Amino acid sequence: MRTSLTPDQLELYVTRLLENHLPDGAAPTYALRPLIDRTLERVEHCFSRIHRKYYQDEGETVFDHLNGDHAATFLYLLSNTAWHEANDDRLPTKLFYLNKIMHGLDLFYSVQMPDVFLLVHPLGAVLGKATYSDYLVVYQSATVGADAGTYPRFGEGVILYSSSSVIGDCEVGSNVVFGANSMVVNAEVPNDTVVVGQYPSHRFIPNPTPVRERIFAPMDRQAE
Repeated sequence: MRTSLTPDQLELYVTRLLENHLPDGAAPTYALRPLIDRTLERVEHCFSRIHRKYYQDEGETVFDHLNGDHAATFLYLLSNTAWHEANDDRLPTKLFYLNKIMHGLDLFYSVQMPDVFLLVHPLGAVLGKATYSDYLVVYQSATVGADAGTYPRFGEGVILYSSSSVIGDCEVGSNVVFGANSMVVNAEVPNDTVVVGQYPSHRFIPNPTPVRERIFAPMDRQAE
């Protein structure tokens, strides 16, 4: 993977961001560099499956710390990696908060995103502790939340377009697209569906184009 900063430079960059945005003077309790190395492995695994502009260049996977979508994904993955591997919650909490400050993304470090997902200018998106699957796409202001403590469950290949909401005990199938401003609450959403409208008057229409093929397949296959 081609990166805009080396791992050493990225460590310094993140350290400076934390010091500038969250200057509480607390001494670090865990070395960033091992976490960054592990996070970059996760970034490469994820980005190598995204066949879109800015993610691939002449067949090479790209990570650019100045691309907001890349950076939001990286900071989430770093916070999640830190939560799994660090010895307390202060570092993952700061990384989560930093991501919220910089990108307006509310994606807590303990939320387990899938291995392959795409954030598209995710300003204002709130992603709760649902059960997510690979090939998830999230646009701005999308919301995934609980009702009475129960979160949705998602199949593979789901797109949450801008301001869509999936709330509560929802069983969402695979190859599902939530249209802009759509909303479902405690609903079962079948496979191969486009969701339009808002609860309780939402409707399902057929989705003939697989989400995985339109976004995550190599470009030559998308053109077929």
